[in-house]
Amino acid sequence: MNENPEVKLYGTRMCPYCLAARMLLKNKGVDFEDIPVDNDRELRQEMEKLSGGRTVPQIFIAGKPIGGFDELQTLDSSGELDQLLGNAKN
Repeated sequence: MNENPEVKLYGTRMCPYCLAARMLLKNKGVDFEDIPVDNDRELRQEMEKLSGGRTVPQIFIAGKPIGGFDELQTLDSSGELDQLLGNAKN
C-alpha cells in the first residue's frame, strides 16, 4: 500500500501567504506539518537549505520543494496538487 506523502509547510504566524497556504491545505483535508520559523534562525536556515528559497511559505510534498503559496495555488488550479497529494488527505 502507498504511504501518504509527507507535507511540510515552513512559515511564519502572521505572513498572509502562509495563512492562505495553510487554509488551502486545510480546506483540502490535508494533514501537514506546520513548521514555524518566526525568530528561529536555525529553522529558517534549514528551510533555505532544503528549498533554495528565502521567502515564506516554503512547502514540501514527499520531500520535494514545490515553492510557496503561488506555486501551491497554481498546482491546485491545474489539478496537479491532488495528484501530488495522493493519499495525504484524511
